[in-house]
Amino acid sequence: MYLEAKNIQKTFDGNHVLKGIDLQVEKGTVTVIIGPSGSGKTTFLRSLNALELPEAGSLNFDDLEIDFAKQITKKQIAALRKESTMVFQNYNLFPHKTALENVMEGPVQVLKMPKEKARQEALELLRKVNLGEQSELYPYQLSGGQEQRVGIARALAMKPKLILFDEPTSALDPELVGEVLKVMKDLAAEGWTMIVVTHELKFAEQVADEVIFMDDGTVCESGKPEQIFTAPKEERTKQFLERILDPI
Repeated sequence: MYLEAKNIQKTFDGNHVLKGIDLQVEKGTVTVIIGPSGSGKTTFLRSLNALELPEAGSLNFDDLEIDFAKQITKKQIAALRKESTMVFQNYNLFPHKTALENVMEGPVQVLKMPKEKARQEALELLRKVNLGEQSELYPYQLSGGQEQRVGIARALAMKPKLILFDEPTSALDPELVGEVLKVMKDLAAEGWTMIVVTHELKFAEQVADEVIFMDDGTVCESGKPEQIFTAPKEERTKQFLERILDPI
């Protein structure tokens, strides 16, 4: 198994947000996590990158093993973040750096890549997300969809083994959502290993290898998209899908 999380538990101020989450991910697959707001999806995703540190549970990722019940070292966190990277819902770009400089930053500062090599690779990645002509623009000169595509290029620049997407289209105007989802579909087709938290159910239906439905800090149901969306087994899953797909 490429990535395996077991019994992930997290509490905030006495509120049990994650109540023993298990997850298995095969290399080269897309796992999509859906569920209502407040169900723990983002907290779980952030735990996989050690942006949140659970109180219990374990994570096995490639050759890395982490027991969250023990003291986690900075070396372990650095090793985890070297192999996995996060695409945030609010872009998190450096406002004083151009699109090109934003993409170059990680390879130069973290991977210690020579600047000219980082520049060439960053330009290639910006072209990959259809932003080759916007490389010298600053974030304030870009649309939200363009900023998010810079964020995806920045994530790819780190050559990760796993990409985590935290509701990457939730901050976008509806007409800009498609350009970001297209890039993500292209990445899935190329075989990138991805875990995506999203409300875009059509994307999940078309791209996911596995769909996980979370509610109240637990995994209520998981399965192939055709099973989850056409014949969910759990009543709570049915209720959620009905409210999303037929809100009137």
